[in-house]
Amino acid sequence: MNIRTLLFLLTFVPSQEKVRWVAKGGTLKVDGTTNVNKFSCQAKDYHHPDTLTFYPAPQSVLMSGCVKLPVMSFDCMNGAMTDGLRKALHAKEFPRLSITFLSLEKYPVLKSAEENIRGMVNIEMAGVSKKVTVNYRVFMDDQQVIHLIGNQTILFTSFGLTPPRKLGGMIRADDQLQVEFHISFVIVSDP
Repeated sequence: MNIRTLLFLLTFVPSQEKVRWVAKGGTLKVDGTTNVNKFSCQAKDYHHPDTLTFYPAPQSVLMSGCVKLPVMSFDCMNGAMTDGLRKALHAKEFPRLSITFLSLEKYPVLKSAEENIRGMVNIEMAGVSKKVTVNYRVFMDDQQVIHLIGNQTILFTSFGLTPPRKLGGMIRADDQLQVEFHISFVIVSDP
């Protein structure tokens, strides 16, 4: 579905049918491997009040909303790898990694038990955007906080990026990264 179709559909969905979630915080984690070992990097303490809006549609649930994460907040618990990842993602030129939410196959039930749902997002990294399918786990805790946990494997080269290297290229990260984001939301009602 292209952006014009999405905007057209969103214009004609009655407002009383939409549901809004406001972000309370979250993390982004990327796991990868090198020719020597594994690495894990996290961007923690995401506290921006981004809003996701859900619009019922005949075959799925359309969404609007975007989460922007600061690339400089990535920490790989290893200075050289942290610097390498930030450099590979062109953090100075493109300081934010954004995830734009497009659709879900259905609206989640929102119970304490995790529910598996697939959805579409657009990931923009280092100035390149890619539409990808994400596997979500969704649940609501006892405090009525919704936890949206998304997982997807991406390739550096899909975004025109070169995987990080250390020690003059002797240690090279593999092209594949496992990306997981965990964002907490609360449901808000329209005034």
